[in-house]
Amino acid sequence: MKKTYKIDVDCANCANKMEVAAQKTEGVKDATVNFMALKMKVEFEEGAEPAEVMERVRTNCKKIEDDMEIFL
Repeated sequence: MKKTYKIDVDCANCANKMEVAAQKTEGVKDATVNFMALKMKVEFEEGAEPAEVMERVRTNCKKIEDDMEIFL
């Protein structure tokens, strides 16, 4: 399953770090952050619950860039 989320991030470097953090999150098969569009596309692993996974993604991203936001 793939979903797209609106994000709020201040710089392209931070967006890149968010992408890496999301990709390393359990339950995420792949993630791509588009800084210009302020969107994050996430592909979930088979059987993963998107709402639970996205809470972990948000937590992991906040560790890197605490003033970013993912609108779930």
